[in-house]
Amino acid sequence: MVVSSLGKGGAQHAAALQSMLLSNLGYDVHIVTIFPEVYYRYSGTLFNLGLYKSKKDSVSNRISRLFKFRSYLKSQNFDVIIDHRSRVQGYREFFISKFIYKGPTIYVIHSFEKTIMFPKQDWLSRFLYKKEQLVGVSKAITTHFKAKFSLKHISTIHNAFDFKDIQKRAIETVSDSFLESNYILFYGRLDDQSKNLKLLVEAYSISKLVENNIMLLILGSGSDQGILQDYVKLLKLEPNVVFKPRTDNPYPYVKHAKFTVLSSRYEGFPMVLPESLSLGTPVISVDCQSGPNEIIQHKHNGLLVPNYNANALADAMNSLIFDETLYNFCKKNASESVQPFAMERIAKQWQDLLNTMP
Repeated sequence: MVVSSLGKGGAQHAAALQSMLLSNLGYDVHIVTIFPEVYYRYSGTLFNLGLYKSKKDSVSNRISRLFKFRSYLKSQNFDVIIDHRSRVQGYREFFISKFIYKGPTIYVIHSFEKTIMFPKQDWLSRFLYKKEQLVGVSKAITTHFKAKFSLKHISTIHNAFDFKDIQKRAIETVSDSFLESNYILFYGRLDDQSKNLKLLVEAYSISKLVENNIMLLILGSGSDQGILQDYVKLLKLEPNVVFKPRTDNPYPYVKHAKFTVLSSRYEGFPMVLPESLSLGTPVISVDCQSGPNEIIQHKHNGLLVPNYNANALADAMNSLIFDETLYNFCKKNASESVQPFAMERIAKQWQDLLNTMP
């Protein structure tokens, strides 16, 4: 498996979980990481290319790391390579796909946003991947890129989740009196460009939650934290919106939340939605591309609203707080609704695909 890192990010988390899934199936798993950060638990042998990165990250150092990468793959003689990286630099992807990857390769697409996953030149993507095996983590991703690049071999396999581990971690003791509050939750990377957290804050500000002392907890870290805190001040919401830094275990906060909210401009297959639902916590999400409408059954396990519409998002918040019948119905259905994404079921799909590789 090749991944940018085992640090922050949904794709990295999904890859780490896949390493455990494949190890449980009996595969000898190796993980090559491009950057040095290791945050998520994983299974298998780690070859951390990031440890060879120089402070200046010169061209010669990059070339050196590429050849270390090539030597490692050659020495291990892998049966299959699964590539989870963002593949945006055309010259690099040409070199990797044609001169480094020698065996059967599966390219995983983790985002609906093309600029995150593929080179700028569409003709190059068609050339590199038209005959390769690809996996989209949502049905929308698969349909979209199959048509865009005339892909011959692409299928959908959703991200896998270790729900038993999530439930176990959710009941760990956390010394935080905030857990006794009434609050709704966003958790993840504080990146307004992708997560559109200003939309979330705006919707919260015009909802009835503020006057009813239902707080908004923003749990995570990122470069846009200062911008978001300034926006909260501008809307005079400082007493109502609480920022807490990223934590190794967010699940107690998820379990105690009234519901989790996602306001993203784009996604792939957002991990926070199945995680929340598995703990019996309903969800509200904008209907962005892609993933939420493959997870949320509207008014069954949560609410799905039009994107970029603060009023619609605020109305959804009000509905889940003040319509007790709707809330309890969604809460009752939450956990069962995401069982198709359990690790055991997704493992079968990966095994079937791997068995077809030449």
